[in-house]
Amino acid sequence: MKKHYQLFINGQYVDSSNGEVFETHNPATGEVLATVAKATKKDVDKAVEAARAAFESGKWPRMTAAKRARLLNRIAEMMRERFEELVRAEVLNSGKTVAAAKGQIMQAIEDFEFYAAACLTLQGDVNQVPNGFFNYTLKEPVGVCGQIIPWNYPLMMAAWKVAPALAAGCTVVLKPASYTPITAYMLAEICHEAGVPAGVLNVITGSGSEIGPYMTEHPGIDKVAFTGETETGKDIMKRASETLKRVTLELGGKSPNIVFDDCDLEGAVNGSLYGIFYNTGQSCEARSRLFVHENIYDEFMEKFLEKASRIRVGNPFDEGVHMGAVISKSHQQTIDHYVKLAVEEGGKILYGGKIPEGGEYEKGYWYLPTVIGDVTNDMRVAQEEIFGPVVVVMKFSDEQDVIRQANDSIFGLGSAIWTNDHGKAHRVAAQIKAGIVMVNSPISAFPGTPFGGYKQSGFGRELALETLNLYTETKSVVSYIGSKPLNLFGL
Repeated sequence: MKKHYQLFINGQYVDSSNGEVFETHNPATGEVLATVAKATKKDVDKAVEAARAAFESGKWPRMTAAKRARLLNRIAEMMRERFEELVRAEVLNSGKTVAAAKGQIMQAIEDFEFYAAACLTLQGDVNQVPNGFFNYTLKEPVGVCGQIIPWNYPLMMAAWKVAPALAAGCTVVLKPASYTPITAYMLAEICHEAGVPAGVLNVITGSGSEIGPYMTEHPGIDKVAFTGETETGKDIMKRASETLKRVTLELGGKSPNIVFDDCDLEGAVNGSLYGIFYNTGQSCEARSRLFVHENIYDEFMEKFLEKASRIRVGNPFDEGVHMGAVISKSHQQTIDHYVKLAVEEGGKILYGGKIPEGGEYEKGYWYLPTVIGDVTNDMRVAQEEIFGPVVVVMKFSDEQDVIRQANDSIFGLGSAIWTNDHGKAHRVAAQIKAGIVMVNSPISAFPGTPFGGYKQSGFGRELALETLNLYTETKSVVSYIGSKPLNLFGL
């Protein structure tokens, strides 16, 4: 019998107000995993009311930082105890490989541990003011936070948002993606069992086109944090402006990967493969524009294509598989459309470029790792986010020209540089317009490293100490402590 997930509001599991449900699937097989309550605007109202009550009259915002820290650590401890269960649910619901899921679930756990420690650092200041006055500041939670997360890293993205919000003393209405709601509900269950008070964390699922905008416009929500597609981010900004909500946006990318001729070639090949094909290319900071210096282009591409041909695509639970399924049939078709468009624009498929057939690929949604050459930076496949296992390759000869091309994009999330000249690495890094620059490594984020974008990749930084500033308000208290009463009118 398939499992059914209800909405989680005010510490209780409840059906949607109209009783409607939707199905969530296993992308690797196309099979239905579970039915999920489909929230209405009325359910959003209930979740916001619960979060507002927990914030205005509940104990969570008034709890000592030390006690909140203990609860965050308890959440992390319980996630570790249920690690294998969380990994299995993530693989089944997202189609990602078990190896990828293990790494991402572990980071989600470490996020809660990081913010358990970080919340103890929240403090105000005492400022220099004229004699007779005393001024100090307080860091107070911003209020009720609406958090909308994507399907590509379901539990990890939930942790990136929930952990700092709870650490700051905020309350949360969390909306996971409709494709991947299961681990968000598991997180809510863990938080509840750990002792997080009712109403502090609420989880609702449903139509992103209906309840997402409603959350963004809702006058009872003080802040919106969103990770997802850029056009949706723009719409959120417009809607949030009506109530002047605080907004954090982590949006799309078309990240450059620059390989200089003085690099460690083997390391650059391996890192470049991982940078685009990890998580089946479904990463906002995927290094999808590969720039290779002309002096090593042929040698690099020979090794790159040979290793790309050895990437295993298949059963996500097989430990030897490198790439799992893509999230849905429609997304599979979008990826294939861009590959065909690349050929129409004059690109050449060097490897992959199609949906695999036969055997285990008959069911589910799959796409081969794809490498496209003969691309120029003005082509749509070099400018638009594909969000799949597709890399476009370009040759360069000059440092300043490759910097110009790397920056010639509406996006500015990730970037990577491969060189053994550390002076060059940091000189180029200083000129790249992106929130993350990886030098001789494909790894973009650890708990404690700020993650976020420039330009149309969004604003605000997650995963770091400074993230707490996004979930707090600074209150300035000015007090007169002089010995004589003030008489500024001289009356």
